[in-house]
Amino acid sequence: MTHQAAACIHPFLSSVLEKKIEKHDMAMHLESDGALESLEFAVANMAEFVVLLSGCERMSRRPYDVYLYTNNFMFSRHAEKQKLLSFLLEHNNPPGDHAPTVLPIIGGFGVGKKTLVAHVCADERVRSRFSSTLHMNGDNLLTTLDHGGAMFDMMLVVIEFASDIGDDDWKKFHLFLVRMSRGSKIIIISKLKRLARFGSVQPIFLSALPYDELRYLFKTLAFGSVDPAEHPQLVQLTDAFAKELYGKQGSLVAVNTFAHVLRMNLTVQFWRCIFGKGIRHVKRNLSIYGAHPSKLKKQGLPVDITDFALHPLTMTSYTSNLPIKEESPSVTFGELLADPSVRPEGDFTLIEYESRIPPHKSFVHFVTSRAQDTHEGSSSTLPGRKRRGGPI
Repeated sequence: MTHQAAACIHPFLSSVLEKKIEKHDMAMHLESDGALESLEFAVANMAEFVVLLSGCERMSRRPYDVYLYTNNFMFSRHAEKQKLLSFLLEHNNPPGDHAPTVLPIIGGFGVGKKTLVAHVCADERVRSRFSSTLHMNGDNLLTTLDHGGAMFDMMLVVIEFASDIGDDDWKKFHLFLVRMSRGSKIIIISKLKRLARFGSVQPIFLSALPYDELRYLFKTLAFGSVDPAEHPQLVQLTDAFAKELYGKQGSLVAVNTFAHVLRMNLTVQFWRCIFGKGIRHVKRNLSIYGAHPSKLKKQGLPVDITDFALHPLTMTSYTSNLPIKEESPSVTFGELLADPSVRPEGDFTLIEYESRIPPHKSFVHFVTSRAQDTHEGSSSTLPGRKRRGGPI
């Protein structure tokens, strides 16, 4: 190549190189502008995002690794809690309609209906919205009509129904509540699905916890602040307990009761002893009454607790027909299960469980001795059913 040709090519290459650099710089500039624009857009909307988050319920990232906090934490039910909270805070009365809206909460025994309501009602937004909260017994609903002269403010009325109520009686009561201020709300709590017909919005149905959630809750409560990895044999027993409790329709009362007892003594021998008592307890009631103890309690029928107390005893849940006897000595189920010698002489009151969070619901039973019946070879059975075999 001649010197003249090389001189011509050099400016051409320089020009091409300069153009490539310019295009690269332009692409980088456009990319930077795009990233800056996206960042500015995100920052501009951050204020709205923060406002949105401030209206949402705060959820703990680690609600179960602190023992004392676990005792006061309502496990699961996040969707149901948010639905109930939205119902209480929203303005859903049609124009010209002053009748309070009604939300039924329906669920089986011990699934946490009243705990859910109490937990949401403790929210500061709910407390500031209503002037007061009135708790009522559905069995005495109409008697309120004679004592409701002051029910004129915006109120939250919570009614617990143990039995059904006639449509005419409900209409009369609901009409009476129209005098309350606009925006008042009514919550119905019951295990009876047919009471959902009184709701003006879709009811909340609470079912037992899924097995995985129940197992996790039981394991967390039973070990408390102790690392389960330090007790591999107890972890295996936890699975066995969870399966038995799940077979009882996942009653949170039973979960908390047994977990509390087991937490007091983290030894394999003690846990196996308690588990054995529970298995014999179920078998004994199936033999005597032909039904699982959890089913008997739900129906208000006597339940044999001989295997827990090491003495022939029968317990019956306190109801309006069986009022609590204040003069009777009392003992907790945990105390009786851990040490049967604490059993009082004669009849007594058994406190199966008391919730650690509001409304601190207590599950109380009246216990009577069956020693005389056992001595005479007889026992209380369901009508039309004979006892099969002897004690297990």
